Amino acid sequence: MVQKEIEIILARHLASYLATPTFIVDPDGNLLYYNEHAEAILGYRFNETGEMSVSEWGTMFHPMDQTGAPLPPEHLPLVIALNKQKPTSGGFWIRGLDNVLRQIQVFAFPLVGQQNRFLGAVALFWEANDA
Repeated sequence: MVQKEIEIILARHLASYLATPTFIVDPDGNLLYYNEHAEAILGYRFNETGEMSVSEWGTMFHPMDQTGAPLPPEHLPLVIALNKQKPTSGGFWIRGLDNVLRQIQVFAFPLVGQQNRFLGAVALFWEANDA
């Protein structure tokens, strides 16, 4: 296992204490962690999925628009924040791994460490009907 940057370790630690569903990726978009509150929305525990590539997680949760058309990973707020290194937000539907359809709102931002090192991105999200 490769040692993570201290800021990633701390972000993961913070996320584990947050009640807000949180998803953390590295600069390549690889999933590093999602917290227990995200598990309830995504329909699967992190220790069952583990780390995975953006091509896996970007389609695994079946993101779609309001008409049910699939959203490609590059249209997801987290991927936009990652690629443009700017905060972004948006809403869409997902079908979790528990097969439940949920409308979610997402706020995503780049994770920048000391000395301006780009470390990845973080998404905070919630079910739209809870907003």
